[in-house]
Amino acid sequence: MSARKAKIDLLHRPRLADLKPLAPAHSTMTIMEARAAAKKVTSAADLEDRQGYAEGFLGSLVVPWPTVDASIADDVQELIGGGDRLDYTHFSVSMSRSRRLAFYVGVNIEGGLGVDVPRKNDSWSYDGRLPISAQVGEDLYVGNGLDRGHLVRRQDPNWGKEAHLANFDTFHFTNCSPQMGAFNQKTWLELEDYILDHTQRWKARATVFTGPVFADDDRMYRGVKIPSAFWKVVAYLGDDGKPSASAYMIDQTRELGQLELVFGQLRTYQRSVIQIEQLTNIRFGNLADYDGFSNEERATGTRIEALIKGPEDIRL
Repeated sequence: MSARKAKIDLLHRPRLADLKPLAPAHSTMTIMEARAAAKKVTSAADLEDRQGYAEGFLGSLVVPWPTVDASIADDVQELIGGGDRLDYTHFSVSMSRSRRLAFYVGVNIEGGLGVDVPRKNDSWSYDGRLPISAQVGEDLYVGNGLDRGHLVRRQDPNWGKEAHLANFDTFHFTNCSPQMGAFNQKTWLELEDYILDHTQRWKARATVFTGPVFADDDRMYRGVKIPSAFWKVVAYLGDDGKPSASAYMIDQTRELGQLELVFGQLRTYQRSVIQIEQLTNIRFGNLADYDGFSNEERATGTRIEALIKGPEDIRL
């Protein structure tokens, strides 16, 4: 081959960058690898001014940040800069070190100042105040029926001048927990709608705590133990100004047996605050004193729960 012909061949040889891959460009594996390679992190500096959950938000009913029993105290994740509570706009999060998910979250809802922030393309971020390895991220949710479930519901902290910032803050993996696909579309959503609608209609305030029930025998999936149930504790002032509280739990044990299939109806129950404390080893101050179910259980010695089939069954 002449030198001139060799030079021409090299000029017309396609570059590797121009060659089209044999595999489909948008295969599931390609998407997973791309997401894993492009982790989005909100820096600690960008989050340092967040005020977080306010215990005096309800006025005459002071609701301290929940505490954990000594049996699980060592499992509370510490922040890189010290402390163990992640503050965001109008809400806060306490994380589990072993599970890499939130132990519990708490949000203040101001019904009279609610702002409708449109939901656009979801973009979830890691929180730079924790190591990325301490947060369950995108890899868990790709190619299956799990939702990236907001624990603090997206709309709840969206009030006042900081509504758009609050909306952004809810899209952190620290505020995310794996929930079955039906979770955001069935009875639990109706419960969340009912609570938010109640505060906005009456321009009232409420404090809401939410979290998973962690159990040693929770199903392992992609290296993450998936919680079998989630709970919610609500504190507010009644129409008569008296302190009130109520508690709820959703069970997804049955659906977790078919993680990659279409899921059936989830079961949501109203429970007592006392029962939630016993299940989670998390204490909600004296909120049980203002909960009708808890007081009835104390009086009768009988455990009480009520199946919620729709908004009409919800008792606040």
